[in-house]
Amino acid sequence: MASGDFCSPGEGMEILQEVCSKQLPPCNLSEEDLLQNPHFSKLLLGLSQHMDESGLSLTLAKEQAQAWKEVRLHKTTWLRSEVLQRVIQELLVDYYVKTQDTNLTSEDKKFHETLEQRLLVTELTRLLGPSRERETPPLLGLEKADLLELMPPSEDFVWMRARLPPEVEEQLKKKCFTLLCYHDPNSDSDSETLKAAKVWKLAEVLVGEKQQCQDAKSQQKEQMVLLEKKSATYSQVLLRCLALLQRLLREHRLKTQSELDRINAQYLEVKCSAMILKLRMEELKILSDTYTAEKVEVHRLIRDRLEGAIRLQEQDMEKSRQALSTYEVLGEEFDRLVKEYAQLKQATENQRWALREFSKACR
Repeated sequence: MASGDFCSPGEGMEILQEVCSKQLPPCNLSEEDLLQNPHFSKLLLGLSQHMDESGLSLTLAKEQAQAWKEVRLHKTTWLRSEVLQRVIQELLVDYYVKTQDTNLTSEDKKFHETLEQRLLVTELTRLLGPSRERETPPLLGLEKADLLELMPPSEDFVWMRARLPPEVEEQLKKKCFTLLCYHDPNSDSDSETLKAAKVWKLAEVLVGEKQQCQDAKSQQKEQMVLLEKKSATYSQVLLRCLALLQRLLREHRLKTQSELDRINAQYLEVKCSAMILKLRMEELKILSDTYTAEKVEVHRLIRDRLEGAIRLQEQDMEKSRQALSTYEVLGEEFDRLVKEYAQLKQATENQRWALREFSKACR
């Protein structure tokens, strides 16, 4: 640490790497955060002396470790009794299965019946409990003395207890071999002696594998912490880069926008002129392909004839206009003569039609 309650940049990074990542729970802190809060670095060093990596105080962590040790001890004791209980129950289940398929000897029957009777009486006695502590009436009105009368004879019990350890050992050996073959399938073809040697070492192997898993988890945790730190660092760098890009964009885009617009306008003007020239060229190409020299000559002749006809029509129209002008000079008398002429012409046509019809009738 530097003098006083502050830290230098190098010391700040050292605190970040050693204290925050090892002695304290994972936290996303950067050197910039420590520099902005100088007293916080001293607080971290002070906390690291009273806390472990899980966040507990050293005293509480010690008490927790002792409690877990006692829990493991009681758990081990319970597991031993539970394993023995289940092995005995499996011996009885195997006995009932064998009675359906094979003929058992009298000693086997006596052993299993004595074992079952002793086990049932012991469990029922445990369920009844001490009579002094029981305020409610006993179950089914039974007392502990009533159950003790159902115990097998002492000679049979002594004989059964002497035979029970080998039976239990044999059953446990089968289970150990099964566990070994599950852990290492290649051990299935080994001899019984080799299997026993491997079973003897199996506990150490499992402890080693468990330690490897714990080490891998610890490494994974460290890698996750490192990944989170790198992600936070990269995010901050990206944010700074984006802020820099935005500032450059605001400062330089307005200056270059007018020049860019002028260049774009010139480009569009040139492109428009080129498109107009291209359209004119396509138009001339279509005209040249459509009107050949022969077609143009024919069109010229047609035009000359049409112009001659137009001149003749204009001359006729001029003559008709002059005639109409002469008729207009005559006035209303001319209109009366025209109407009379039209009536006479219509009467003549009617008489001609009647004459033709009469001639057809005479035939």
